[in-house]
Amino acid sequence: MSATITTKAIRVQRVGGPEVMEYVDVELPPPGPGEARVKHEAIGLNFIDVYFRTGLYPQPLPNGLGVEGAGIVEAVGEGVTEVKVGDRVAYAARINGAYAQQRNLPAALLLALPERIAFDTAAAMMLQGLTVQYLFHRTVALKAGDTILFHAAAGGVGLIACQWAKVLGVNLIGTAGSDEKAALAKAHGAAHVINYNTENFVERVREITGGKGVSVVYDSIGKDTFAGSLDCLAPLGMMVSFGSASGPVPAFTLSELASRGSLFITRPALFSYASNRANLEEMAASLFGVVSSGEVKIEINQRYNLANIAQAHTDLEGRKTTGSTIIVP
Repeated sequence: MSATITTKAIRVQRVGGPEVMEYVDVELPPPGPGEARVKHEAIGLNFIDVYFRTGLYPQPLPNGLGVEGAGIVEAVGEGVTEVKVGDRVAYAARINGAYAQQRNLPAALLLALPERIAFDTAAAMMLQGLTVQYLFHRTVALKAGDTILFHAAAGGVGLIACQWAKVLGVNLIGTAGSDEKAALAKAHGAAHVINYNTENFVERVREITGGKGVSVVYDSIGKDTFAGSLDCLAPLGMMVSFGSASGPVPAFTLSELASRGSLFITRPALFSYASNRANLEEMAASLFGVVSSGEVKIEINQRYNLANIAQAHTDLEGRKTTGSTIIVP
């Protein structure tokens, strides 16, 4: 029977800037029924963490942050069948608390990690990689020859998307905020990349597509790009709004969709698509497959110690990061 232990973790008592994250000792009880205790080897950093920290996504306080990690199962509670002590595991879970050396969470959220995938890679790819998996295979089932627009193509999700689109034979038009980031996205498989700080992305998309527009826009930016994204779509196109990095999408009327050619719109979230074990395992197998084969490489371009998490958030919000970022516990 495992015992209560003391572990280092990040806690937030109130919403606000990076300074509200406190590096403290917390008491971690033995895992309860259906739970497992994971000792983290690496933790993922994602923009959803900022949303929870600032209060854009509300949560009860005080609480932890972080939804993604990889490590080793140290103990299991009653009735756990999904994992056993000693297993290498990874997860992306809507339950905050990954910013910790160790944590308890439902064992049904943990995925067995193939030996050929390192802990660092797993922690950097679970949320972002599973996001691309559902965006490309479930929200819209992309097929070879499709032309899409993907904003923030040099970010963690974006670089995975660029590579996965190339695997599928999809023409991905990416946007990025600098020539350096544009070159990075191009090197990872984007067919075209638009620097939105020096070019009008709507005009460039129309130019690239011969005036037709794209069949799907994937937009994680939100407020700053929403209207322009709609203008990039071909008639009957799909607007996939899956993030709000620049702020929430402003209110709009449904007639905006009709006037642009009977457009579709969806606001998906990973945890809806991965809400049952069978779907989660199927999505993970797809992700593990393209990463193990080398077709999709996970670029870890930043590392921060857990005690220095405030700097990690500052750099993420300041758009100073590229590719994926991990936190070392």
